[in-house]
Amino acid sequence: MRIPFTKMQGAGNDFVVLDETQSRFGLSTAQYRWLADRHFGVGADQILTVRPSPAPGIDFEYVIHNADGAEVEQCGNGARCFARFVRDAGLTQKDAIRVQTRGGVIEPVLNPDGRVTVNMGAPVFDPERIPFAPGQVSAQPIGSWQQWPLVLATPAQGTVVLVAVLSMGNPHAVQLVDDVDVAPVLQLGPLVEHHPFFPNRVNAGFMQVINRQQIRLRVFERGAGETLACGSGACAAVVAGIRLGLLDGQVDVHTHGGVLTIGWAGGSAPVMMTGPATTVFHGTFELPDNLSSD
Repeated sequence: MRIPFTKMQGAGNDFVVLDETQSRFGLSTAQYRWLADRHFGVGADQILTVRPSPAPGIDFEYVIHNADGAEVEQCGNGARCFARFVRDAGLTQKDAIRVQTRGGVIEPVLNPDGRVTVNMGAPVFDPERIPFAPGQVSAQPIGSWQQWPLVLATPAQGTVVLVAVLSMGNPHAVQLVDDVDVAPVLQLGPLVEHHPFFPNRVNAGFMQVINRQQIRLRVFERGAGETLACGSGACAAVVAGIRLGLLDGQVDVHTHGGVLTIGWAGGSAPVMMTGPATTVFHGTFELPDNLSSD
């Protein structure tokens, strides 16, 4: 079976976009994993699928699979590329759309300058909804909020990191670091991702505060590893920084892939993310015969 696709990127976070508005391709976990493989497939951090509206008042369904083939709730950089794709493909004439994800409804808007702003919804702090299960462990207050100690299973047993925990439609654990360039992202990221306090695993953010309007950020994404940028991770980091008393309401987030602008007014207000969305190329692929169809 030959399947058309579009390769896109948002601040260096790269995607394969599939159009299933007419029919489903029925890809398996193994086939999504092959498609994301940078040596044997097309190569991507995530696979984004466009499906028809699932309900009145919704324009499209947005389905996300990580590079490991698992379906996840949210991808902020992908949301911007999703909005750019459906407009450029002629699937809508709207500049503003409402999109159903596994993590809730989001509202991307195409801006005149070519960037895309996404209403990512309000952050979630309720542990059961994140989900986050710290058991009898107590949080440590900081600012008007708190951080949670995680004991990590490192070669030097007993390493403890403090993380701010929230959901942006997907779970995030954000820790403060002095310098993201030397932060042990590749060593600690997998340990945070798989920490037993997070039943569905977690995205591990490493945030360096430059000033109250700027941060630097690296994210070890659940099921994908470190990426050049993570939109929902940028949102989570800014929300955490605001609640910890370190940041103002609008912040430029500097990632290895580019700059994202995040705004949050606090409380139940939605988090607004603005950044680039770029089409790289179009192509077709043929699925190998030796992949599992499960």
